[in-house]
Amino acid sequence: MRTDLIRRTALTVAGIAATAGGIAGPALAAQAAPAERAAASVQAERRPAGERQLDVRYEAQPNFFYCGPAAARNALSVQGKNIDVDTMAKEMGTTEAGTNSINDITPVLNKETGKPDAYRSVEIRTHKADDKQTDTLRADIVRTVDNGRAVVANIAGTTTDTDGVTHSFEGGHYISVVGYRDNGHTVKIADSANPDQASYWITVDHLADWIATRGYATS
Repeated sequence: MRTDLIRRTALTVAGIAATAGGIAGPALAAQAAPAERAAASVQAERRPAGERQLDVRYEAQPNFFYCGPAAARNALSVQGKNIDVDTMAKEMGTTEAGTNSINDITPVLNKETGKPDAYRSVEIRTHKADDKQTDTLRADIVRTVDNGRAVVANIAGTTTDTDGVTHSFEGGHYISVVGYRDNGHTVKIADSANPDQASYWITVDHLADWIATRGYATS
C-alpha cells in the first residue's frame, strides 16, 4: 500500500492508491442476497418521503487494490447484475497501484448497464467542495438512486459517519452511494474495504469534501 502519494486535482492521476488504512489482506465477502432474487427486488425500495435505499448484493474487495472494481460491482448489483471483479479490473486498467480515476470506471458502468450514456463523470477539482458543488452532488445522488442506480465515488482523506465512526483512506479509495434520507442531505455508503463496516451513513457535506480533488460517476 502506498500512502505517500501527493493528491492532485487532475482525475487522471487521482485515486492511485486503493485502500490506505483499509484492509491489510484479502477480505472475506459479506453475505450476499440470493442471486435468484427477482429483478423488481433489486430496484430502489420506497421509504418515507425524502428517503430511498437500493438493495445491494454486497461483496468485499478480494485484495487491497481492487476497491475500484469492487465499488463498481456493488453499484451494479442494485440493477440485478453480477459482474466478475477481475473482468472489470482488466477493463479499468486496475493494477496494484489501484484504478487511476473515476474516468476509468464510468465507461465500464455504462457498458454493464447497457446504455452508453447511463453514467457520466463529475469532477470536484477544488480541495474542498463549495455549496454549489455539494448541492449538485446531492441532486445527482437523489436522481441516480431514484432511477434505481448507485453512484460510484473516488474519495481520499478522512471523514466521520453519522454514528461518529472515522473512515480513513489517505491514499485514495472508491465507494458506492446506495441510498439517501433527509432528501439527500444524508447518504448511505456501501464500502468494499471492510465487511465489518460494509455500510454506513454520512452527510452529503462530508461526502462532497471526501470527493474533493477527485470525482464521481452519476446518472
